[in-house]
Amino acid sequence: MSPNAGYGINYSPTDPKDAPVTLEQLGDKGIRYIRLTWVDLVNNIRYRVIPISHFRKLLKSSRQGITIAKIVLGLVFLNTAEGFGPVGEYLYVPDLKTLRVCPYAKGHAMVLGYFEHKDNKTSGNESLEVDLCPRTILKRVMQDAKKACDVDFLVGFETEFILLKSVDPIEAVNDHGWSNSPALPSGAVETKVLEEIADHLQASGVELEMYHAEAAPGQYEIVTGPLSPLEACDALILTRETIFNTASKHGLRATLAPRVFGSSCGSGAHTHMSIHSKKNLSLPPSTSSRLAPLEASFLAGVLESLPVLCALTLPTAPSYARMVDGVWSGGTCVAWGVENKETPLRLCPASSPHFEAKCIDGTSNPYLAMAGLLGAGLEGVKKASELKVKDCSEVAPAELSEAERKEMGVKVRMPKTIHEARERLAGPEGSVVREVLGDEFVKAYISVNKTLEKCLGEGTEAEVMKRMVENY
Repeated sequence: MSPNAGYGINYSPTDPKDAPVTLEQLGDKGIRYIRLTWVDLVNNIRYRVIPISHFRKLLKSSRQGITIAKIVLGLVFLNTAEGFGPVGEYLYVPDLKTLRVCPYAKGHAMVLGYFEHKDNKTSGNESLEVDLCPRTILKRVMQDAKKACDVDFLVGFETEFILLKSVDPIEAVNDHGWSNSPALPSGAVETKVLEEIADHLQASGVELEMYHAEAAPGQYEIVTGPLSPLEACDALILTRETIFNTASKHGLRATLAPRVFGSSCGSGAHTHMSIHSKKNLSLPPSTSSRLAPLEASFLAGVLESLPVLCALTLPTAPSYARMVDGVWSGGTCVAWGVENKETPLRLCPASSPHFEAKCIDGTSNPYLAMAGLLGAGLEGVKKASELKVKDCSEVAPAELSEAERKEMGVKVRMPKTIHEARERLAGPEGSVVREVLGDEFVKAYISVNKTLEKCLGEGTEAEVMKRMVENY
């Protein structure tokens, strides 16, 4: 690994993980219902509630799981995306390794799973895997990384959200800023909500590192510990459900909407990721003393595809109101820098050095966002890519002159709209990401995303924002 600054906790992919709760233990915990949960292509969390007695029967059947209409992955609120119809069903198969108690819902536990075809004839190939299943896509990237390069990843999330006491009109629970103590006064409803969220996450086995007030009105952040990519995304879904449900219990609405108040900063889903391999890979020497060759080639791969990846990481029109220069959201240039919050990729040189991707928000499906980011970085490793973009650690790239940016290798701008991001995904520069995700998936995703843009964008500015905070 690259040289580090010697502070912070040193995490490793081989660190022992706490064993997940087992089905046998659920009875002792008073669990009566299982929430069989999935996340669709517009990042809506959906679930079916199954009595635990019936869930046990399902697990004893020849093919575990429940049937769900195929249209569910192409459903945008109450609208159907082009290419999806009323015909056909998938089998949704629970992955018991994801089983966690839901402390915010007494007597309930959550389990995620994989979409499968009912039979091989339906899939048209030998595998029952569904190419549109977000968890399957991320699992494939992880398997490819291990097989091709003996590479493992660690991923951790920061979840920024705003607590609203009213949706119509939109009104935050308070107007206090970053880490300011009046944002969490003893006895206040927001303080109770944050403490309950913290208690619930720890009770469910999610590692909570900290929580604090953020800079926008009513804005807070939950930071959870690193896990393998699939485990981290699973934990993030539970984290979001915990936030939403705990806020609702206290009469508040929690929202991940990218930018609720135009006069203050927005809410992101900042993602910390590190790459690890014990294999002696043949890679070019790193041009940065801060990075090992493995990290440099990984970073080169991510930067090469970053404008394309925005279609996954910034999937809504309001996402681009947050990604502007000067508000510490990552800026508008394809760049990286040590501890620079005005670059979309920031190197954090702690005991476990890692990259923070700032160009992600809570409207993105985390499985798809991570599959794209890690898959693009892995392609950089496979191709032994040389990192040509220099470390922008002294100043925001947007503040440099054109000549200075050229000297730094900062030659590309991030997309300004979701329409532009989709075009890049579908165009020639999207070939690497399409190879990672699969052509069938990309075609379906673009169709669904177009429908989402239309559904969210109808009406006045106030109506659009109301729809955003109600759905995200």
